[in-house]
Amino acid sequence: MFQEAANIGAALSSSPDAGLASAGSTALELHHLYSELGAFKYGFNSPVPYPGSADPFPHRLAGLAAMIGAGLPLRVVTITSPGHFDTHATQTSALNSGMQLTSDSLLAFQRDLESRGVADRVLIYLWSEFGRRAQENASAGTDHGSGGIGFLIGTKVNGQMVGGFPGITGGLNSLGNLQPTADFRSVYSAILEQWLQADANAILPDVSAYARPTLLA
Repeated sequence: MFQEAANIGAALSSSPDAGLASAGSTALELHHLYSELGAFKYGFNSPVPYPGSADPFPHRLAGLAAMIGAGLPLRVVTITSPGHFDTHATQTSALNSGMQLTSDSLLAFQRDLESRGVADRVLIYLWSEFGRRAQENASAGTDHGSGGIGFLIGTKVNGQMVGGFPGITGGLNSLGNLQPTADFRSVYSAILEQWLQADANAILPDVSAYARPTLLA
């Protein structure tokens, strides 16, 4: 069935009709991807150990490293890390377990990429989807805030801080939020342009005025 879909795609990929040509090319690409993924049907091997966990995060990273090492045409991949950042109560225990597994798994992933000789092809961007307030609430947690955080990891990263830590006393606004010292739109734009070689102005709305930090060495 997949082969017949690819045959139809091949016949349509050179059609003068733009819609048919696009559909045909997509069918061909999907068949190619299906064939490439077939090698992982029965599992894969990792050159480095990953943390043992019931959470699928380390296994997904190990699989991703194997796919990159196999040369699959991956461009952008998103994986949700373990734990959660929505820590309105008992924040210490919630953050400790999730962040420990996240950091241990990412360390194994980076070592895996380096062992396979493909680390220079990968840029890891780790970020929180929202920030937290600085002051602890009555439930031993913190409430939603406007200041977030992000980390860039990889052999090509220049290893410098973008912005700066505003401090948890003088760096708060009237609502108790950390004052951002860098705008995420600047970072997103820089990643698009410096790593993906894309025009950020054509992808993100109204970002032309944001200065791009130098992220890569």
